[in-house]
Amino acid sequence: MSKSYRVAILGATGAVGTELLELLESRNFPLADLKLLASERSAGKTLKFKGENLVIEAVSDRSFANVDIVLASAGGGTSKTWAGVAVDKGAVVIDNSSAFRMNPDVPLIVPEVNPQAAAEHKGIIANPNCTTILMTLAVWPLHQVKPVTRIVAATYQSASGAGAKAMEEVKIQSSAILQGQQPVAEVLPYPLAFNLFPHNSPMTDIGYCEEELKMVNETRKIFGSQDIRITATCVRVPVLRAHSEAINLEFDTPFSPDEARAILSNAPGVKLVEDWQKNYFPMPIEASGKDEVLVGRIRQDISHPCGLELWLCGDQIRKGAALNAIQIAELLVEKNLLQNG
Repeated sequence: MSKSYRVAILGATGAVGTELLELLESRNFPLADLKLLASERSAGKTLKFKGENLVIEAVSDRSFANVDIVLASAGGGTSKTWAGVAVDKGAVVIDNSSAFRMNPDVPLIVPEVNPQAAAEHKGIIANPNCTTILMTLAVWPLHQVKPVTRIVAATYQSASGAGAKAMEEVKIQSSAILQGQQPVAEVLPYPLAFNLFPHNSPMTDIGYCEEELKMVNETRKIFGSQDIRITATCVRVPVLRAHSEAINLEFDTPFSPDEARAILSNAPGVKLVEDWQKNYFPMPIEASGKDEVLVGRIRQDISHPCGLELWLCGDQIRKGAALNAIQIAELLVEKNLLQNG
């Protein structure tokens, strides 16, 4: 990375936006210039970067002039409003919302899985849903050895998936409950502290919420296969920032747990965590703040001769969002895939 690049973070004040800022610094991304963009109400505030206070600008038509990469994490509506503007001015937009994920002209990328898709971009690249990223990172290395035919996923999703305000709400609710008071829910529809509920994304007419269908449709797109049968049940749990997933995989022939363990031990972005004697496996508290997806409890499905079970935990803000976006930016730089070269 001998060149340096002009980057803008759209949605800089959110949980993912601030994580993007930290990762640009800690990974020493080659920056020539950095703009922090947000709504009018955040304009004028500052965020620290490499010891300096950077002033947040209100996003406008002028924001994307002389920008190479836009890291967008401000919601689907904002992305739909500004992504085209940024592309027209010569930037590549890496979008963390669901706005463009299923657009056939927009690559949906997990760099450890389908980096080749980056070459197909037309100015916008979509960052997958957090649960999809974490699952594909663990399943793809196995799928390369024996194609998976069916995936059954149950997710245990942290408050961070609903943003920084939801994380703060869980803390306030926990304090209220411990003091004998009734918890108040404003960000999420129901109290999450000391509670859980099925994911609150909009329900569809087939009985699946949108979050569950994201896992189905996005995984098929990333894997380049519409034949994989996938089902998911997504649940919001009182954890601050790391998601957990129970994954059941079905293959055409048996898949030895020992072989799967050996494959995942060497898989990029994955860390095997297993101590069967101590009943010690991945936990969200240990995945929080980590880049790797923790995978373990790999075992034979006793109900199916070609079934394999595994458990994973991964930081929703990091690999589930910000880190994956930064890795896409690094991929664009490495392969010289930016619009302006």
